[in-house]
Amino acid sequence: MAKYKPKLNPEIRLNLYRTMSECRALEQRAYDLFMQNLIKGTSHLALGQEAVASGFGNAMREDDYTFCTYRGHNHTYVRGVSMTSILGELMGRECGLLRGKGGSMHLMSMDHGALGSYAIIGAHLPIAAGAAWSAQYRGTQQAAVCFFGDGTTNIGAFHEALNFAVIWKLPVVFVCENNLYMEYTAISDVTAVANPAADRASAYNLDPILIDGNDADVVYETAMTALNKAREGEGPSLIEAKTYRHGGHSRADPGKYRPDEEVEEWKKRDPLDVYRKRLLKLGIDAKSIEKIDAETEAKIDEATEIAKNSNPPPLDIADTDVWADGSSTWRN
Repeated sequence: MAKYKPKLNPEIRLNLYRTMSECRALEQRAYDLFMQNLIKGTSHLALGQEAVASGFGNAMREDDYTFCTYRGHNHTYVRGVSMTSILGELMGRECGLLRGKGGSMHLMSMDHGALGSYAIIGAHLPIAAGAAWSAQYRGTQQAAVCFFGDGTTNIGAFHEALNFAVIWKLPVVFVCENNLYMEYTAISDVTAVANPAADRASAYNLDPILIDGNDADVVYETAMTALNKAREGEGPSLIEAKTYRHGGHSRADPGKYRPDEEVEEWKKRDPLDVYRKRLLKLGIDAKSIEKIDAETEAKIDEATEIAKNSNPPPLDIADTDVWADGSSTWRN
C-alpha cells in the first residue's frame, strides 16, 4: 500500500497546534490542582508527549476506538471528551466523566469511542484486538488504536495481541509511546533490543515503524497511513513513537533517576515549542497562534471553575456500575 500523503495545509497544522496546546493546558492544570490538594491520590501526566495524542486525535474518525493506559488524560480528551468532565473526574466531582467514581486512571467514554484507561500493564492490547475484530466482523471500517508505554513490550499480552492481530489481519494500530523509562527503570537496561517495539515488528511480519513522537506532523502522517491500511483490510501496524515525559512517572515521583542533562536536552525538543517555531517559519500569522493560546487559557480556566464548584458524587451511586452478573446466563 502506498504511503498516505496528507495535505498539511494551514488549517490542519493549526488544528494540530491547538490540540497540543489544549492537551498541555489540561495536564498542567491537573498538576496545579494536585499541588493544591484538590486531586487526591496520584496522577500520571503526559507533559511533553502531546504530539502523539494530537497527531492521532486529528487523524482518527469519530467512530474509531481508543485504548490507553493510566497516562491517558490526553488520549481521552482528543476524542472529544470535555476538559470539564476530565478535570471533574480527576477531582472526584459529580460533573466528572464517570461522576467522580473512576478518577485519573479509569477514564472511559463509550460515546466518544474512548474504551478505557488500563492500569494493568498490557491488559488492553488483547481487548483492542477484540474491538478491532468486532469492527472487522461488522464491516464498519472502524479502527482501534491502542496506546501503551515502552515497558509493555516486555509483557506477554503485547506478543499475544500482535500475533493474533496479524493472523486475523485486524484493523488495529498499536502505538508504543517510548518515553525511555518504565516506572523508574530505563527501558534500555532491561530490553535486549534498542527499539523495544520497532525492533520486534519483523517477528510478526510487520514493518518496523520508528518515528519522532515529538513531531506532530510526522505522527499525523504516520497515523493516517496506518489507519488507512487498517480500513482497507490490510491488517495491523506497530508504531514506536520516541518521546519524553517532562516529569516523573507519577506525581509521587520527582524523577531524580534521570540525568539532568538528558532532561534538559529533551526539553529543548518540547513538541509545542518545536511546532510553534515551525508554524512561524511556514508563514502562519503569529496572531493566529496567539489567539489559540488565549482561547486555550480561557477554556481551561472555565473548565477548572466549573469542576471546582461541582458537588461530590451522591452516596446513592456508590454501588452502581460496580457489579455485573458473571454467571452463565449471558450464554442463553
